[in-house]
Amino acid sequence: MKNILVPTDFSENCNKAADLGIEMAKLYDAEIHFFHLLRTPVDWVKLDKLKEKRYPETLKQVGAARSALRKLEKKAERAGLECQTFIKYQVEIRNILRHSGHFHHDFIITGSSGTKGTARELFGSNVEKIVRKSDVPVIVVKEDEVSFPFKNIVFVSDFIEDVSGAFEQVISIAKKCNAHIRLLRINTKTDTNSITAGLDPIKNFLKKFPDLKNYSMFVNNEPSVETGINTFLIHEPADLIAMSTHGSTGFLSLFSQSIAEGVANHSSLPVMTVKI
Repeated sequence: MKNILVPTDFSENCNKAADLGIEMAKLYDAEIHFFHLLRTPVDWVKLDKLKEKRYPETLKQVGAARSALRKLEKKAERAGLECQTFIKYQVEIRNILRHSGHFHHDFIITGSSGTKGTARELFGSNVEKIVRKSDVPVIVVKEDEVSFPFKNIVFVSDFIEDVSGAFEQVISIAKKCNAHIRLLRINTKTDTNSITAGLDPIKNFLKKFPDLKNYSMFVNNEPSVETGINTFLIHEPADLIAMSTHGSTGFLSLFSQSIAEGVANHSSLPVMTVKI
């Protein structure tokens, strides 16, 4: 991990995401970029200084955004990191993903208020799109305080479709943090496997990772995946939920449409999604 992108609207959860981004960048000795989107009534980059004064409210917002970005930059520099800041003047999700592709980011970390608060307009739906479309891993920071380095990571899958690439990303973070990985499979009402039989796909999956030692396996019977995750976390607290976001069959086909986005949008814990 050499380059981390932190899209931010300067909300509380985005500020927590910025702090997490700085800590992860320190751990990986990575460069960090802070990126802000600002809706403007006109194409702001084409205005000269005189014409900008025709839009005093927008001018004030631009100044405040630049000031907030500068504060984040100083915080990163105090941590000994290479840092760049960016501001774009159209609120379009493709700007974030295009920017990420241009700079070859290895990771995106952002905050979301989900369905609550004013940040929903800018980052609620946009975070869902980032989760769905990003080609690099994404961590979405929510209401809970972030505990980093992570000590317990829950990786959720059906372990039938090949999610090796996503799991390798989880292992990378777990090794850096010395974290325990809990591999969780949810038996829903459409899956009548016993708990014992439900462990078989996890065991078969782990044959691809013979050197992995710091892990445990779990199967929960629940009416839905989201409910299963929430119930599991009551008994097995975690610092990070991790899951894949693309697939053509079974559990992951549901994830690609709704489950991962729903968990990322509604869980109060940080959620990491990896597209496969």
